[in-house]
Amino acid sequence: MIDECAKDHLHKRLRRDREALLWKLDGLCAYDARRPLTATGTNLLGLVKHVATVEARYFGEVFGRPSPEPLCRWQDSDGSDQWAAEDETPEQIAAFYRRTWEHSDATIGELSLDAPGHVPWWPEAHPNTNLFAVMVHVLGETVRHAGHADILREGVDGRTGLRAEHEQPIDEEARAARFAKIERAARAAVPTKP
Repeated sequence: MIDECAKDHLHKRLRRDREALLWKLDGLCAYDARRPLTATGTNLLGLVKHVATVEARYFGEVFGRPSPEPLCRWQDSDGSDQWAAEDETPEQIAAFYRRTWEHSDATIGELSLDAPGHVPWWPEAHPNTNLFAVMVHVLGETVRHAGHADILREGVDGRTGLRAEHEQPIDEEARAARFAKIERAARAAVPTKP
C-alpha cells in the first residue's frame, strides 16, 4: 500500500514539475526561447531539451524500454542535448518532451517501485538501481532545471511563478523597492575598511 502511495505521489510531483518547466517557454518568441542567457550558454529551450533527453534515457534505457524517439548521444562533447540546433523549433522540442512523458508514464505505470534497472553511465560500483531511485533522481533533475528556467525567464521578461494560475501581474515599482531594500542590506552587511 505504501509503495503505491509513494509511487503515485512522486508521479504527481513529476507531472506538475514537467508542466512548470514547459510553461517557461509559453509566450516567448523563438529567439528568446533559445538564446544563451548565461556565460555558459544556458537557455530555456535547451533546458527543456536536456530534461526531455534525461527523462527518456532514465525511464527508457535503464529499464530495457528504449525511447522510440531518436536521442542525441549521451553527454555529447558539444552539449547538443542542452541547446536547440537551427532546425529545431520550440514546438518540436516541446512535442518531444510531451512524447517522452507518455513513454515515461507507461514505464512508471507498468513497473513496481522495486523494479530493477541498470544505469550504465553511473559509476561501476553503483550501476544497479530501481524505479523508486530513478523516479527520485529524475524528479530532482526536473525540479533543478525548472528552477534554472524560472530565473532565466525572469531575466527575459520578468515573468515568474510555478504555473500560469500562480502568475501575478508584474509590479515594477514594488520589484524595484524590494531590489533596493535587499541591495541596501547586502551593502550594510559588508564591513567598511577604516
